[in-house]
Formats: sequence, structure tokens, C-alpha cells
Amino acid sequence: MSRKLLLENDHIEGINTYDVYRKNGGYRSVEKALKSMSPDDIVEEVKKSGLRGRGGAGFPTGMKWSFIAKPDGVPRHLLCNADESEPGTFKDRYLMEKIPHLLIEGMILSSYALGANQSYIYIRGEYMYVLRILEKAIAEAYANGWLGKNILGSGFDLELSVSPGAGAYICGEETALIESLEGKRGNPRMKPPFPAVKGLWQRPTVVNNVETIAAVVPIVNDGGEEYAKIGIGRSTGTKLISASGNINKPGVYEIEMNISVEEFIYGDNYCGGIKNGKKLKACVPGGSSVPILPHYLVCKTASGQDRLMTYESLADGGFATGSMLGSGGFIVYDEDQCIVRNTWNFSRFYHHESCGQCSPCREGTGWMEKVLHRLEYGHGKMEDIDLLWDIQRKIEGNTICPLGDAAAWPVAAAIRHFREEFEWHVNEPKAALQVNYGLVAEKIFEPVTA
Repeated sequence: MSRKLLLENDHIEGINTYDVYRKNGGYRSVEKALKSMSPDDIVEEVKKSGLRGRGGAGFPTGMKWSFIAKPDGVPRHLLCNADESEPGTFKDRYLMEKIPHLLIEGMILSSYALGANQSYIYIRGEYMYVLRILEKAIAEAYANGWLGKNILGSGFDLELSVSPGAGAYICGEETALIESLEGKRGNPRMKPPFPAVKGLWQRPTVVNNVETIAAVVPIVNDGGEEYAKIGIGRSTGTKLISASGNINKPGVYEIEMNISVEEFIYGDNYCGGIKNGKKLKACVPGGSSVPILPHYLVCKTASGQDRLMTYESLADGGFATGSMLGSGGFIVYDEDQCIVRNTWNFSRFYHHESCGQCSPCREGTGWMEKVLHRLEYGHGKMEDIDLLWDIQRKIEGNTICPLGDAAAWPVAAAIRHFREEFEWHVNEPKAALQVNYGLVAEKIFEPVTA
């Protein structure tokens, strides 16, 4: 069983309350930091730890912090990205719901390291019950002297508040999040300037994911070098994984980033194997935006090596034979699942969530949804498959933010690895509908023209 750094105490009754959290070592890192460490010391420990952004990009956190501008007299801000919107990803919700004070403790440490005196947790609009949990925990932190003026007599002030969004996937992109927090429509900004120079209200700003900020707590408690000993290579520490799909034990798991994908799927301490004894067909290892892997590339890389739950191993071979760790939304498909239907479902999501600012994304996601709908519901043509490939190719890399890439990659990987299934939907539409829905095409569905 993997060592736990974030969820070690999630089983303790009442750990979501201040008193229980404090009795179990809560806020110890803040005492250490404010009494014996400078802001630069914390940044240095985070660099030593090798901590990478846990929201999906995997960028080194300490390096990101070191980019923040420090003009005289200009306030700085830390924004926690709790707009967890990636289909298949729910680990941040679990952490905030079960151990809210861990996030608050991480916010205090990170704000101190960055010289930020006003910080925000931007939370997904659908997480209103979690927002109330966080607000209660923040009130407890204020009441016990961990937030506000002159914390622990250190001279460091921090005001912390929670701001709910409207439930837009695009606001998970850091500049769209900033726009939304400023009260505007959540459209991504052109970069540069980057938020570290001009972010919230044109002030230097760092945006980090919930899990990333929470991970600062064990780094400060135990030291960056100790944290770096966990995992392998540049994939250090532990990672929260949201496991779902056709597995026996769905849920949130904290893993050391050195275990194999095979162990994670089939191990009794993790997913417990494929449900109902069926065979593995495919896996999406990092949330809906990453390329799908066919069964023969899930547990082994193209070179025959064991695939590990790390940034590097999951990406081995590039998108031709690999994928991404992404946000850790680990979705498993058994032999009965339809890849065309799955891809269409993802495309519906990205079309709906596109902000519409960029033409390739605005128009391309709509076209992909229509063509995939046509294929799935028995009205596809063989040339539709090549049309889909052409559309995704013209979206990828041609948008302001990565949502276009996130919409294109699942389609490209599905066609690359499961083209014969797309062709089956064209050649045997009635059979495909019968298998997937128990329906006959011409009696139920009308053609959808793109």
C-alpha cells in the first residue's frame, strides 16, 4: 500500500473540524514556517521536492512560484483553482470535503511564500455544499488565529475567501479563472503577459490547483528532499487519482508515483480488477482530455516496459502510443464499452463548454459532435472518419487556451487506436445500435446533418 501524505487522516471521524484536525497535527507546518522559515526558504523546499502541478499540466511548482513579479508597493495574490471540471476527475472535491483545513493550511504556507496577503479559493459552482464546508473551516481558522492580521505574531497578514464560479469548464484555465473572479465573462486571455506578471486586477498572481497547494503542507513538515524520495525520477511524491469506470472499487486513491498501472487496476489495495470478471478494453488515465489507450498499451509501453503511474511513463511514445497523467481522472473500460459512443460523449462536453472565443474550437467542437452523433446513431459514412481526423487536426494548437487541444486529442486517439470500431458503425449500423442500445436505427433516429 502506498504511503499517504494528504489522505493519511481522512478516515478519522470529525477530521473536517478544526479541533480534530489540530489534534492530529494540523497547522504544524504553519507554526514551523512562520517561526523559523523565510518565504524564500519555502520556495526552495518546494523546488527541492520536485512537486509538479497536480491540476493536469505538471509544471514544476517551485519554478512557477519563482516567476512571480515583485514590484514595490504592488500586492500579489494566490488563487486556488478548485474549479474541478474535467470529466472523470473528483479528487479535489474529496479532499476539500473530507479535510478542508489541509487546503487552508496549504494556502497559508503558499501565500506566505509568495508574499500574498489576499488569497482566494475559486470553487466550481456545482460544489456549493463543499463551499459551505470550506467557509466553515475558514471561519474556524480565523477564530483560532491562523488567518487575519499578524498571524502567530509573525507580522504576516492573510485574508482568505472562497469565490464560487458559474460552473464553466473553461474557468479551469488560469486566465479565464482570473477573468471570472474579476466579475467578467470567463474567456481566456492571450499570453503574454502571464499571470505571474499581470494577473488578478493586473497584479502579480499565481494560480495553483487544490492538490498542489495541499501538498505544500507535507513538504514543509518533512522537507523537500524527503518528499522527493517518494516516487521515481521527475515524478516525485504522491498523487491523488480519481478511479472510475468498469472497476470493482471506484474511488479516490493516493498513490506513490512509482507503482505500475497494472497494479493500480488489478491490485486489491486499489481498483480491484475489472468488474464482473470482464476483460480490459481501454483506459483514459488522466481525465477526458487525454488520449485513450487500447488494452495492449495500458499496462505495457510500446517498447514492452511496464507502464508506471508517472508523468513520464504514461507519456512514453508520445501520443502515438502513450497518453498523459493529466488531472488523474482514471477511467477504465471493459470489453463491452463502445469507444465511438464514449468519444461522442466527450465531444458533446467540449462543444458545450467551449467559450466560443476561438473559431477553430467554437466551430470544430460542434462539427466533431455532429459527425460523431451521425456515426453513433447509424447514419455515418466512411468519409466521416477522415473528416473527423481532419477537424481535430485543425483544432489542435490553433486556440488561445488548451481547451481546443483537450477536445481534439480524445478524437485523434480514438480513431488512431479504434478505427475498425468506427468503420463497424458505418458498415453495420443496425448491429452497432442493437449492441449499444437494443434499438433499430431507421425506426428510432433521424439523420443529423452537419
